[in-house]
Amino acid sequence: MSTLWNWKSAALTAAAATSVAFTTLPAAAEDSTDPVKIALFDWTSVNLNAKIYGGILERLGDSVEYPTGDYLSSLTTSLTNGDVDVALEFWDTTAGEAMAASDATGQTERLGPLGPEAKEEWWYPMYMKELCPGLPNWEALKDPACAAAFSTPETAPNGRYVGGPVTWEGFDDERVQALGLPFTVIHAGTDAAMFAELDSAYQRKAPIMLWIYSPHWAPAKYEGEWVQFPEYTPECYTDPAWGINPDLAYDCGKPHGKIWKYAWAGMKDQWPMAYKVAKNYTIDTAELNKMSGEIDLEGKTIEEVAAAWVDANEATWRKWAE
Repeated sequence: MSTLWNWKSAALTAAAATSVAFTTLPAAAEDSTDPVKIALFDWTSVNLNAKIYGGILERLGDSVEYPTGDYLSSLTTSLTNGDVDVALEFWDTTAGEAMAASDATGQTERLGPLGPEAKEEWWYPMYMKELCPGLPNWEALKDPACAAAFSTPETAPNGRYVGGPVTWEGFDDERVQALGLPFTVIHAGTDAAMFAELDSAYQRKAPIMLWIYSPHWAPAKYEGEWVQFPEYTPECYTDPAWGINPDLAYDCGKPHGKIWKYAWAGMKDQWPMAYKVAKNYTIDTAELNKMSGEIDLEGKTIEEVAAAWVDANEATWRKWAE
């Protein structure tokens, strides 16, 4: 009888110790049981990063939600008031002013760079250079013959430039006006529509000039060049007297730089483990391009590509949570 009691006592003690061990896991002990809200926007890589990060948090015991938001205004609205807790891609190329405004509120925190360097600019397939041999110098675009080579029936005699969705800003309409370019800006409705148009034109060797950004799979898949505009400086966007046109701003190319992660200021207190993972989260440019291509070119879903990354990199992301 005594032996049976001792066995039961030992078993109960072991079970209690196991229970305590489980309750002291970082996610269960520290993070709120409320879901971490991770922003989705309107291009592939940002949503892939969101689903990778969310998949990591779920493996660590947190729950997550994925609200869809507006890229730029989220910095000074949903992230400042906690409707979104974290967003993983804000590009120096397009979000510089919005990030500065967000920083000034004190209600958000810049968590550091994602890893890849950002570049966005007007881009053309190499076969178009035969019709406009002065490229990549931007001044070649002022030649009516060059502009006509990029024209379509809807824009002729102007060339046609396919800009990103209007939510990305980019100031292409202002750039055309400030530099006196005989081009008409047509904004794509979505990221996917823009790259579908590129693929169709490239297969037919049809004229196209469009907004291409990196990191992305497109610069690797298609042979082409970015237009070389006057180098960006902050004064180009804010001081009309700067640059080639003394009367108008935006007479230069787009900025380039880093891609930043942001969080709502209250995240570190409510979800300290998720906050730590977000701070440490980085991704390699080549790896991000490859995965984005699997989604956009091979038809895989963002969810399956993200899950594969989480499965293959457990040793890495567990260190991020330590």
